[in-house]
Amino acid sequence: MSSEDDDPIIQEIDVYLAKSLADKLYLFQYPVRPAAMTYDVAHLSAKIKPKQQKVEVELAIDSMSPNYCRSKGEQIALNVDGTTTEESNTYSTKLMDKQTFSSIQATTNTSRYAAAVFRKGELHLTPLHGILQLRPSFSYLDKADSKHREREAANEGGDSSQDEAEEDVKQITVRFSRPESEQARQRRVQSYEFLQKKHAEEPWVHLHYYGLKDSRSEHERQYLFCQFTGMAENTELVKSPSEYLAMLMPPPVEEEFAKPVCPSNVLSMAQLRSLPLGDQVRTLMKNVKVMPFANLMSFLSPGTDSTAVLRCIQQVAMLVQGNWVIKSDVLYPKDSCSPHSGVPAEVLCRGRDYVMWKFTQERWVERKAVAAVVKLPPEDVKDFMEQMSVTRINRGWEFLLPHDGEFIKKHPDVAQRQHMLWMGIQAKLEKVFKLSKEDMMPKKQTPQPGSVVVSGEQLVTKARENVRENYSVLERELQQRHRAQSQDLGAVRVKQEPLSDGEEPMDTSSSAGHNNAAVNGLYSDDSSRDSVNGPCLPRAHAAPTQELRDFVSSIFRKHFVLTLSELKRLFNLHLASLPPGHSLFSGISDRLLQETVLDSKCKQILVPFPPQSSAEADEQKVFALWEMGDSFDQHRQLLLEIFMKNYRVRRNLIQGKLTQEFGDNVTKTDLDRLLKECCVSYGGMWYLKGTVQS
Repeated sequence: MSSEDDDPIIQEIDVYLAKSLADKLYLFQYPVRPAAMTYDVAHLSAKIKPKQQKVEVELAIDSMSPNYCRSKGEQIALNVDGTTTEESNTYSTKLMDKQTFSSIQATTNTSRYAAAVFRKGELHLTPLHGILQLRPSFSYLDKADSKHREREAANEGGDSSQDEAEEDVKQITVRFSRPESEQARQRRVQSYEFLQKKHAEEPWVHLHYYGLKDSRSEHERQYLFCQFTGMAENTELVKSPSEYLAMLMPPPVEEEFAKPVCPSNVLSMAQLRSLPLGDQVRTLMKNVKVMPFANLMSFLSPGTDSTAVLRCIQQVAMLVQGNWVIKSDVLYPKDSCSPHSGVPAEVLCRGRDYVMWKFTQERWVERKAVAAVVKLPPEDVKDFMEQMSVTRINRGWEFLLPHDGEFIKKHPDVAQRQHMLWMGIQAKLEKVFKLSKEDMMPKKQTPQPGSVVVSGEQLVTKARENVRENYSVLERELQQRHRAQSQDLGAVRVKQEPLSDGEEPMDTSSSAGHNNAAVNGLYSDDSSRDSVNGPCLPRAHAAPTQELRDFVSSIFRKHFVLTLSELKRLFNLHLASLPPGHSLFSGISDRLLQETVLDSKCKQILVPFPPQSSAEADEQKVFALWEMGDSFDQHRQLLLEIFMKNYRVRRNLIQGKLTQEFGDNVTKTDLDRLLKECCVSYGGMWYLKGTVQS
C-alpha cells in the first residue's frame, strides 16, 4: 500500500492572515472565575496604558442580589470615602456598588499566538498584540488605610491654637548635590523605585466599552476577517516548499534567555555551571571563603573530575586544617583597599596571611594577640577573623570548620605541597613582622612537673569512688548523731491514738513505694542516684521537701509537659535564683526528682520514639500534668493517651478523638488551648513538647 493511501487528504482549508487589528487585539483572561461564570453586569468604564499593556475595567456590582450584604457594602464605602460628599469619592452612592479589575501580562512574547475565525471553509488568523489576565483590584483598601491614618493623626494633633496664620521662622540650609557618575545613574535607572515612577508617568487612555451584542462590536468583529482574499495580497502565506519546511523546522539556534535580575554578588547555580571550571571554583571560594573539599565537589556539576578541581583550588585557596581558605590576594586584588579603613591591599594580604598561618598552628586564636602583631585597624582584624572563625566566650576565636583529616589522608601529596607553601609564607612573615622563633612556635599547654592532666569525667568518677569509700564512715557518724538525739528525747513519749473502725494502718514499707514508682515508669537503676545539682550521698528513704514539691507543682502547672532534661534545666535555673545555703542545695537525685513529679498528680508518658531518634535517655522521659482539678483534665488525659500510641499526630485526628469522646461540646477554642498547653507543631504534625528533635 502506498504512503498516499495511508495519509489521505480529508479537506483543504484556505488560511488568511488578517492585519486590520494586529496592533490592537488583546486577549483578556479571568483566572479567578471559571469560563461558565461570566461577568454579565454593566461595564462602567475602561482605560489602558498602551506601552505597559496595562488595563483597568470598572464593573458594577449587583447590590440587589440576595447574596449581597448591604451592611458590609455601606461599611466599606464609609471606610473609603468617609462621611463627606465629594465628586472625588470612590462610591458616590455611599454603597460599594462597583469593583475594579486590573491586568497583568500573562506573557511578554505573543508572536506565537493568534485569534482564529472559521467561516465558509476559510480560516482567518489575526496576531495577538497582548495577552492580559484581569483580577479584582483592592486599591480601595489602601485608600481606606490612608483615611484611617489621617483621622488618627488629626486626633493625636488635637485642637490647634487659633493663631496658626503666623508660622515660625525656620533656617534653610542650601546643599549642592555632586554630579552623578555613570555607574550611579545606571543603578538608579535599574532600581525598582525608578521603574515604578516611570510606569506611573505614562498617562491613562480612556476607552468606551461596547457590549457583545452592540452594533459597534459587530462592526469591529468584521476586521477579524482578511479584507483581501486574493493570492497576491497574502504573499506571507504563499511560500515555496523549501521555505515552508524551513519555517516548520528552523535550524537550531541558541536562544538568548533574559538573565534574571539578581544582585551583583548573587549567582544562580545555572549561571555558575555555565562558567569554566576554574571560574566556578574561584567564584564559590570568593563567596564562601572557607569550605571542605567534599562540599566544593557537591556544588559542581556531577561527574566533574576531582583531579582537575584540585588543580584549580590550589590556585585560589590554601589548605588550613584540612579545609580550603580563599587566598588573600584573590580576596584583596592589587590596587584595591580596605572598605573599612582604606588600608592598601598589600598590607591587608600580609595581615590576613598571618591570621591564616596562625590557624594552621592552633585551633584557637586571640584577636588581641593578632592585632598586636599585624598593627591594623580593629575593623580589618575583625573582618579577617569573621571570615574563617567564630568567637567563643572566654576562649577566643575558633576555626570555623572541624579538622578534615580524611582529605589529608586521601591526598597526602597535596597536603605536603601546601605544607611547603606555608613554610615559605612563614619565613616571609618572620621578616615582615620581625618575629622571633619563639613567637612562631605553636603554643602548647604543657603540664607542670609533677602534675597530671585529668579530664572532667575522670574527676567525677574519682569523686564518686571517694563517696562510696567514705560511706561507711559517714553512716557511723549519722547513727551516733541519731543515738545522741534519742537520748536527749528519751523522756518524751508520743501518744498513739487508736484506729477507728473505718481506718487502716498506712503501709510505709519501701517495697510498696518502689512498686508504685516502677508501674509509673520510674527506673530504679544506679544511675538514678546521680544528683541534679551535684553528687549526693545515698539515702535509704529520701523524702522530697515541701519546697521541692511546690517547685514541681508550679512548674508543671505552667508548662504542662516536660522532659526530664528540660525539668532538670529549669530546676538548676531555680537553684541559681536561691540564696546560698538554701535547703534545696543539698543533693537532689534524679530519682527523687522523678518521685516528686509522680507524687504531684503527674504521669510519665511513654512516647514511642522512632528507632532512628537521636534523643538521649533524659529526653525520652516525658512527664505531663495528669490532674489539675479543672474541667480540662479529661481532654488533657485523652490527648496524652493518644501520644502514648503515636510519636506525632495530625490535628484532625486529635479533633476526631475528642469529638468521638465528648461530642460536639469541644470547640475550636478548646482544641487550640489544649494544643498550646501540651504540644508543638512542626511540618504540619503535632508533637508533645520537648519530643521534636532539631
